[in-house]
Amino acid sequence: MMALDPEDVLTQAAAWAKAGDGVALATVIATWGSSPRPAGSHLAIAADGRFIGSVSGGCVEGSVIEQGIEAIADGEPRLLTFGVSDEQAWSVGLACGGTVKIYVERIEA
Repeated sequence: MMALDPEDVLTQAAAWAKAGDGVALATVIATWGSSPRPAGSHLAIAADGRFIGSVSGGCVEGSVIEQGIEAIADGEPRLLTFGVSDEQAWSVGLACGGTVKIYVERIEA
């Protein structure tokens, strides 16, 4: 997967907000161990479920999108932590464990 330039994500988020769409921005604020995206990575989420960017992958990203839609609705920011221990990682066939912390907040135009 090719990563988007962070400015592309922020530009799109601003365009959605300017158009009157509810928008949330998710940002990777910390990682430990194995993590698909580094700190500073963004995912912009529109209230209708459109998104651009990436903060992780798979079920983590799906959960972040759901939390972003909820943040748009209630205006409350969220600090999300996802992780897997080394032992759990080996049991499901992954090489190593890791943790990612993601901050999700509603943004305005």
